[in-house]
Amino acid sequence: MNLSVNELEDLAVQIRNFLIEKLSVTGGHLAPNLGVVELTLALHYCFDSPRDKMIFDVGHQAYVHKILTGRMDQFDTLRKYKGLCGFVKRSESEHDVWEAGHSSTSLSAAMGMAMARDLKGENNRVIAMIG
Repeated sequence: MNLSVNELEDLAVQIRNFLIEKLSVTGGHLAPNLGVVELTLALHYCFDSPRDKMIFDVGHQAYVHKILTGRMDQFDTLRKYKGLCGFVKRSESEHDVWEAGHSSTSLSAAMGMAMARDLKGENNRVIAMIG
């Protein structure tokens, strides 16, 4: 992601408006996602997904991550049969490296991924988002 600070601020507003528009129709976890817009933008700005592993402790805070990883056009199918999942889902995208529902698995997952990375001699980063 190669945007200026002003462009990132504009993108945050666009993402919030998009989430409000789409989730008012499909339903979904609105407040948790509105609360992590800047955090998720910063993570995608600083890290290189899917090379760097982003692990969400609370899977329903990952809608912004889904938008930034190419799934924006699927939000009309959110939480529908064969549609976009309301949580992080590994079969949905290579950017989803850990399936989480509500919480408390990200630290152990991150530790395991970091240990596996080290054993394989790789140098990617592993990030656990808790909240």
